[in-house]
Amino acid sequence: MILGGDVGGTKCNLALFDAGSGALVEGTSRRYPSGDYARFEDVVAKFVSTVAQPSGAKITSAGFGVAGPAVDGVCIATNLPWVVDSRSLAPLLGLKRVALVNDVEANAYGIAALSPEDFEVLNPGAQSARGMQAVIAAGTGLGEAGLLWDGNMHRPFSTEAGHADLAPGNELEDALVVYLRKRYGGHVSWERALSGPGLRNVFDFLCETGRGQAEVWLEEAMKKGDPSAAISQAGLEGNSPTCVAALDLFVSLYGSEAGNLTLRLMASGGLFIGGGIAPRILPKLRGPVFLEAYFSKGRMRPVLERVPVRVILNDRTALLGAARCAMLGI
Repeated sequence: MILGGDVGGTKCNLALFDAGSGALVEGTSRRYPSGDYARFEDVVAKFVSTVAQPSGAKITSAGFGVAGPAVDGVCIATNLPWVVDSRSLAPLLGLKRVALVNDVEANAYGIAALSPEDFEVLNPGAQSARGMQAVIAAGTGLGEAGLLWDGNMHRPFSTEAGHADLAPGNELEDALVVYLRKRYGGHVSWERALSGPGLRNVFDFLCETGRGQAEVWLEEAMKKGDPSAAISQAGLEGNSPTCVAALDLFVSLYGSEAGNLTLRLMASGGLFIGGGIAPRILPKLRGPVFLEAYFSKGRMRPVLERVPVRVILNDRTALLGAARCAMLGI
């Protein structure tokens, strides 16, 4: 029995997996708001005491994907005040060790457990496409990972490329970087624009530089719930010109950085778009803005046109991947 966990800046998904048949079969799961807990160990302890122990489940291994850089079994979460340490989690679970990886690396491990219906194909690419692969995932933050092709199988690895400098591609994006530099006092990463909070930043940029305005009904909707969700919904429905413009700029930036990642890794075997945002804005990703920004790399355009591009629709992918890490002894 494997305990898998997908640990993000907004929520923690934990689940038990039966691996007795050689394949992962998900059992009982729970979702916990990350902000309600002082430590990840408190989340795990609650799951064990309220789910695993009452059901009689004996956890024999565990794996967790955490939103942040994982080094030597320790992860300092990027968007949470947590330090997740495998050495404190292992005794809590009565185990000798636990697998601890970056959450997008866990997402990459989960891809092998998915079915064709778990993907939306944006670009079929070349039929003979093979080799390195890449994952880009916008959610509470921006994560990027690769899958090294060793000639026999893909081996996932993590990066922190979401925190690299945002590279503007036109005058509007130039102005966005200037705006974000003033807002954040210096370094402007891709995550400042390509994430849930990033979409709000893009919207604020348009409003505060005279390129748009927020309608009264939109301001009320943003106050009542998640502002970024309100912006994306209004952008998809076409109810607010500024939200439409914000979402178009967001999608263009997403395509641009996805193309950058593909070129950096020479991911000829495919690009996967993960994270919580992509499935919610599929109509925009299917449109011309994303792929045109993705392909627009000058002389490298023919290279990118041959790369398969797919959106991951299964929101349990990182959870599956974390469990796979435990099963594989990562």
